Amino acid sequence: MELNTDFMIQTFSLLAKGLPVTLGLTALSLFLSAGPAFWIALRRMQRKGAGARAAGLYVSFIRGTPMILQILLMYSLLPSALNIFVKSAGIPLNVFDQVNPFWYACVIFTLNTAALLSEVFRSAILSIPSGQMEAGLSVGLTRWQTYRKIILPQAMSVAVPSICNITVNLIKGTSLAFLMGVKDILAVAKIQASYGYNYIEAYLDVFLVYIILCTVIQLFFRYAEKMAGHYRTCFFYKSDAADEEDNVNFGGCPILKKKKKISSIHVYLQYRRVEKTGPVQRNMGMHVMRSRARGCIQR
Repeated sequence: MELNTDFMIQTFSLLAKGLPVTLGLTALSLFLSAGPAFWIALRRMQRKGAGARAAGLYVSFIRGTPMILQILLMYSLLPSALNIFVKSAGIPLNVFDQVNPFWYACVIFTLNTAALLSEVFRSAILSIPSGQMEAGLSVGLTRWQTYRKIILPQAMSVAVPSICNITVNLIKGTSLAFLMGVKDILAVAKIQASYGYNYIEAYLDVFLVYIILCTVIQLFFRYAEKMAGHYRTCFFYKSDAADEEDNVNFGGCPILKKKKKISSIHVYLQYRRVEKTGPVQRNMGMHVMRSRARGCIQR
C-alpha cells in the first residue's frame, strides 16, 4: 500500500478550516458549563433537599450514558422542541433550515461538560479544609466573598489537572459533532477523502492535527497549574507596622520583609484586616489567626 503524500499535504492545510469550529465549540462549551457546574457542585455538597437529589440524578445520567447516544437523542429532540416554542411564540423562523447545527452541538456538549466539570469542582472544594470557610466568615466576609477570595483560588490549583483532562477529552469528543452536520476537523477530512477514497491519508492527517492540538492544550494547562500553585505556598507580605519578633513565625508561616507572591490568601486577608484595628483587637485577632493558621490552614 502506498500513501498519497500529495493528498496528505493538501488535506492537512485544508483542515485549518475546521480548526476554528473545533476550538470554538470546545471553548464555548467550557465557558457556558462553568457556572452550572459550580452550582451543581454546591448542590451536591449539601446532600439534602430536592436540588441535591436532582443534581445527583443529572450527573449520574450524563456519566452513565455514551456521548454518542446523548448526541443522537438530544439532536432528535432539540430541533423539534425549539420548533414548538418558535411557533407558539409567533416567531417567523424555520428552525430546521435557518438554525446552524453548531448551536445544537454547543448545547449538547455544554450539558455533558457541566456534569463532568461539577465533579471536578466538588472534589476540589472538598479538598480545602472546612475551617477556611469559618475563618473567612469570622473576619466579616460573606459566603460568596469567602468562596471567591479564599476557597476557589486554592481549589483551582487542585482542579487544574482534571480540567485539563476534561478539555482534552472535549476536544476529541467534538469529532462526533459531524453527526449533526457540523464541519469540524473530522468532517472536513471525510469530505476531502470522499472524492478519491483516500480515507487512510485523511485520517492520518486528522490524527496529526489532534496530537498537535492536544499537546498544546496540555502545555498550556501545565503552565496554568504552575501559576495556580502559587496560592498553595506559605509566604506573604510582611507588615511594616508589625513587630518582627512577634510575627516572624506567624501561624508557622514565615513573613518576609520583601514582597513575594501571595500565599494562602485568607491568611493574608485576615492579617491585613487585624492590622488596621486597635491594639487590643489586634492582639485578640492575632491569637485567633495563629490558632486557625496552625489548625486549619495547612496547604
